[in-house]
Amino acid sequence: MEMRRLGKTGLSLAPIVFGGNVFGWTADEKTSFAMLDAFFDAGLNTIDTADVYSAWVPGNKGGDSEEIIGRWLKQASVSRDKAVIITKVGSDMGQGKTLKETYILKAVEDSLRRLQTDYIDLYLSHWPDADTPHEETLGAYAKLKQQGKIRAIGCSNYDAKLLRASFEAADKAGLPRYDVLQPEYNLYERASFEGPLADLCIREDIGVITYFSLAAGFLTGKYRSKADTQGRAREGRVSQYFDDKGLRILAALDKVSAETGAKPAEISLAWLLRKKGVTAPIASATSLSQLESLVKSATLALSDDAMALLDEAGA
Repeated sequence: MEMRRLGKTGLSLAPIVFGGNVFGWTADEKTSFAMLDAFFDAGLNTIDTADVYSAWVPGNKGGDSEEIIGRWLKQASVSRDKAVIITKVGSDMGQGKTLKETYILKAVEDSLRRLQTDYIDLYLSHWPDADTPHEETLGAYAKLKQQGKIRAIGCSNYDAKLLRASFEAADKAGLPRYDVLQPEYNLYERASFEGPLADLCIREDIGVITYFSLAAGFLTGKYRSKADTQGRAREGRVSQYFDDKGLRILAALDKVSAETGAKPAEISLAWLLRKKGVTAPIASATSLSQLESLVKSATLALSDDAMALLDEAGA
């Protein structure tokens, strides 16, 4: 499996990152273990989660995904140094969204305990916090790096202006900067990443790991109308994509699928892997057939004509 360099972090990622938001939500513990076993058996190596996953599920408290990953790590045949673990801090766990130093220093201990590990490979600021200076947040991360509790840092949901301001704050204060960005980016949702933000990431050698890479399942092609989404876990999210642009994208995916024999999900991920600046997309699976598609997408090479067709459909 081809490994991709993640910006200046020193980490190397296989082309697809497993999205751990499904653990404790649409995948129970037994299913989650089976998916992770198969994922690593296929030569992939990175899991993405967050402290807040999956607090939105009735009966869950947050930290559920991290706990499942921690229990899997303890019994897996994969050694800890072969797994790249990404988690995030700053979402609302009952105290509102915050990136204050005191909160981060406590939250990391909770994540380490749940993950049953003594270090996190990549720790991300999940959401911007307008009430906390970049220097305070980055100062907390500097302490954690010095203590060996985290290896690299990044941020999610930052725009170009905010990311640039964080770089300036890091430089002035002599603090570590964010070396990874996790933006929402897929064939449908392109405007927030393409342009100034993508240009900044390329110029500054920022690793980019995309989330909602399959638009909450819309780009798998399994939903063909709003009616298909009714009663599904992601109904509210997926139904918003059924407009003219969404239907154009599905038609383009069908055309490329007919030409290549690949599934729409595999094509959607392969499209991301060819976009300049993208290191790896995050995608989830809750069945072995879905996981097989993730693995295939890592090596699917789309032609220039296919890329142009997909680009035009989602423009």
